[in-house]
Amino acid sequence: MGDHKEQPLRVGAAVRRRRRALDLTLAVVAERSGLSVPFLSQIENERARPSQSSLEKVADALRTTAVELLAAADPACSVDVVRAEDTEPLLEPRVRSLVRGHHQMHASEFTGDHDAGREFQFRNDQLMYVADGAVEIEAEGRAYRLGRGDTLYLTGGVRHRWRATVAETRLIVVAVAEHIEAVRDKPRR
Repeated sequence: MGDHKEQPLRVGAAVRRRRRALDLTLAVVAERSGLSVPFLSQIENERARPSQSSLEKVADALRTTAVELLAAADPACSVDVVRAEDTEPLLEPRVRSLVRGHHQMHASEFTGDHDAGREFQFRNDQLMYVADGAVEIEAEGRAYRLGRGDTLYLTGGVRHRWRATVAETRLIVVAVAEHIEAVRDKPRR
């Protein structure tokens, strides 16, 4: 009752729109991402679902983020419920979008570890919240150790990387969408 009809994300159309907006060929995206042209074609035509790692490679090649591609995958809804997935033990890390559609805010849940060497830099602000486990976040030359219930706020433009330090860590990342232009308050006179 009241739930948005739940359907799998169709990220292929978002990938195609972004690639065409940048006026890139599949061959160029393949070269930049290290993925094959046939695989990219299958993604765009919804015949293959990319892993999180592959989606991040595609996003990097398209000069965007996996979160942005996932957000652009579904039409926006004014009210939407995103149901929790099965809570069986995971064999590999995963990311789950907590907000569907093209909105001013994005939220993702990372479970397990990910590529700890990957550096992130978002144009707008973001908040990282540890729901379970623990993480170590490197930002501006300092390491921050966060445990369950801790948060870290990053202003737009700060380069950072993170890694889970406990198995089955759940990290929630809430960010202002890339398509929103953050405006700083003008000083009062």
